[in-house]
Amino acid sequence: MIAAAPPIAVPAPGAAPDDAALAAALAVVADAAALAATPQDPGFHAEGDVWLHTRMAVAALVADPAWAALDAAGRAITYAAVLFHDVGKPATTRHEPDGRITSRGHSARGEQAVRVALWRAGWPFAWREHVCALVRSHQVPFFGVDRPDATALALRLSLSLRHDWLTVVATADGAGRRCAAPGDQARILDQCALWRTWCDELGVLTGPARFADDHSRVIYLGDASGTRSPAVPAYDDTVAEAVILSGLPASGKSTFLAAHPALPQVSLDDLRDELDVDPADDQARVIMLARERAREHLRAARPFAWNATNLSRSLRGKLIELCRDYRFRTHVVYCEVDPAELTRRNRARPEAARVPARAIDRMIGRWTVPTLDEAHRVTYQVARDDGSLAWPPPPAPDAR
Repeated sequence: MIAAAPPIAVPAPGAAPDDAALAAALAVVADAAALAATPQDPGFHAEGDVWLHTRMAVAALVADPAWAALDAAGRAITYAAVLFHDVGKPATTRHEPDGRITSRGHSARGEQAVRVALWRAGWPFAWREHVCALVRSHQVPFFGVDRPDATALALRLSLSLRHDWLTVVATADGAGRRCAAPGDQARILDQCALWRTWCDELGVLTGPARFADDHSRVIYLGDASGTRSPAVPAYDDTVAEAVILSGLPASGKSTFLAAHPALPQVSLDDLRDELDVDPADDQARVIMLARERAREHLRAARPFAWNATNLSRSLRGKLIELCRDYRFRTHVVYCEVDPAELTRRNRARPEAARVPARAIDRMIGRWTVPTLDEAHRVTYQVARDDGSLAWPPPPAPDAR
């Protein structure tokens, strides 16, 4: 079911974008003046600043027949992704010693800014995460087919975004610019078309890759040799499952575990109490003890849960790697509530357990949502989700 009203106003196909309306829509995430004050390297952005490029990209999107052919949800999500795709540039743009202007890391910075802003703005979870995934990967079609791991990359990304939507976004980004060498722009657009064809041939253009089973997916995505086939089942030698909680403080992690009282848990909050360590102090002793307690369960092949915020992919990755070393399956349970409910729950905690607002703000700065390429399973316990759209992308109706 598609929601009748997307969370962003979308122009009709072929309509001329209104600059004031674009700036107002952008203001949910970023200031148009900040983008206008951010220069770009003239080699691939001879048109000028980031705001000018963004407006040109939106105009290219709205004029694209491929965008018009999408359903209402697809048009709304890709429109938002193009509008927000470069909001990370003001924070990452640098003037290099050789005179070039770079913005390395702007896609990841933009994804984080979009996630926080749209969470605070009340966007439903699935709509927001579709937009975030496209912002994060909007440049992939520019170079994807040339990478030695092009197949694995396409399959991995298909677990968190739709490639038909991604290529529409990337094409608008490529068309909405001027390059110093005209051939460069033509190459960008050719690469986008090739990426679409490549993903279509792999069967992941409109839905996620099909793997033999969850364990085979984990093994395939972790195989650096690139010699495995996603359709061939991998030998499953796992012995038990570790449940890894992820989410901001007061988002419902302990509530989830309360419904599973028989599952032993390693709780960082409990260990802080045991060691008398304040949450604002150095956590090295807490982490060391937590990992040792986890190893007790791992050595005994005993299912258990790790209860902590685990907000960044790198933190989750270290824990997941530890579990896999002991042949454990991993199940990430992600919890989320809206900002007002998060604040209410945090204030309702005993004073000693309350997390300072400034600490939560720091955590939000490294907040990512787990995806299926991280673990055997990911469960989303999300309060704000209107049910009108699925994320991650569900299998395409005609997928085989």
